[in-house]
Amino acid sequence: MLKKQIALCILMLANALFYSGSTYAQQKTSPDSIRSKMQWFADAKLGIFIHWGIYSVNGIDESWSFHNKKISYENYMKQLNGFTAANYNPQEWASLIKESGARYAVITTKHHDGVALWPTKQHHFSVMRNTPAKKDVLKPFYAALDKEGIKRGAYFSLIDWSHPDYPGFLKDSSRYKIADNPKRWQLFQNFFQAQIDEVNRAYKPDLWWFDGDWEHSAAEWQAEKVRKEILSVCPGAIINGRLQGYGDYETPEQNFPVSRPKFNWWELCMTTNNNWGFHPDDTNYKTPFEVISIFVDAVSNGGNLLLDIGPKEDGTIPAEQVHILKELGAWNKKNGEAIFGTLPGLPQGHFYGPTTVSKDSTVIYLFLPGQTTGNIMLKGLTNTIKDIQVVGTEVHLKPKIVGKVSWSPVPGLVFINVPEKCKDPYMTVVKLQLDKPVQLYRGQGGLN
Repeated sequence: MLKKQIALCILMLANALFYSGSTYAQQKTSPDSIRSKMQWFADAKLGIFIHWGIYSVNGIDESWSFHNKKISYENYMKQLNGFTAANYNPQEWASLIKESGARYAVITTKHHDGVALWPTKQHHFSVMRNTPAKKDVLKPFYAALDKEGIKRGAYFSLIDWSHPDYPGFLKDSSRYKIADNPKRWQLFQNFFQAQIDEVNRAYKPDLWWFDGDWEHSAAEWQAEKVRKEILSVCPGAIINGRLQGYGDYETPEQNFPVSRPKFNWWELCMTTNNNWGFHPDDTNYKTPFEVISIFVDAVSNGGNLLLDIGPKEDGTIPAEQVHILKELGAWNKKNGEAIFGTLPGLPQGHFYGPTTVSKDSTVIYLFLPGQTTGNIMLKGLTNTIKDIQVVGTEVHLKPKIVGKVSWSPVPGLVFINVPEKCKDPYMTVVKLQLDKPVQLYRGQGGLN
């Protein structure tokens, strides 16, 4: 006889599963305060990343193409002459983002090349001053996002490989070293702080997505000051983890974590093909099934997906990317209850696939990758199942409990037969309504 049931796991809060990561917010702010501030992000699950800049003129790597010497810096910057934004329709962008199901959008206000998408007052490059576009492209976009109820996100590159007071490229030691010319570095600090302040006051982003922090220390970036100044104007703003330890959440890039990340909050940023900006030679687009699979996996593991698109220089979005966002949106419209506002899913070993749990923990959602049909199995569930439904349909299913021994507290295996007619073209979701908050057996099933 088992002397006792070894473990009962009640999934009432996501942090009971994985909140052990350390961020500035966790260290410096009360848990209740930061959790309240981050709630919209935790519920949002999906954001759209937008890489748009002069690199879309030739369709080459954003900034890195001249850094990696694929093109000379001079020829790269000649793209300023071709950036027109002639067919830019920010409302169409916002409507497409809304249709995708995304709750926030992040646009590159300035990449490493130093070209600002807003009319910066600093003496430096901008699409207003230096391109045929001759306009602030951020203001109407953020206004369109507001109209659709989508949170504003601002990508901002800390490094600026075009600025005369920036100390050089990773692969170019010809410029000064900070230790040799601290006054010059201070001039650059004043410059980037001023630009951050411009964006913060003019557009009041809900989310800041910094990049490029790897080249210098937190002290050299004045990271604590950056955070303090942003929050002094917009107290509710959240900041990504690329600020040398002064951010609120982590941002793994392209590579999906195999095990559940131990961060308070995290977000996977990923391209729709192999490149961030517009790249006409890159036709290796992810299929809607692949994108949905990646998205569901991220949410199941307690994260968000920030899915990237790269508009052309005239402001039109490639048809392949429009297709992906529309298909993702159609799937979200049907299955959104299993995604948005949910908690991370069951620990590994209970179900062979992604899962999520409702906030009151009385509902488990099982995601069946691809076109899975037939019997699926759930292990270690001690609850009574009140109802099973295929999400987005009126189909209700009956479970079969196998291997339950009357005198043992160890639960049986739950088998559910999912008929062929119920399958979703991309991913089917099965909803289990429980008698009470989910309880899981985590023991070894043996006798003592």
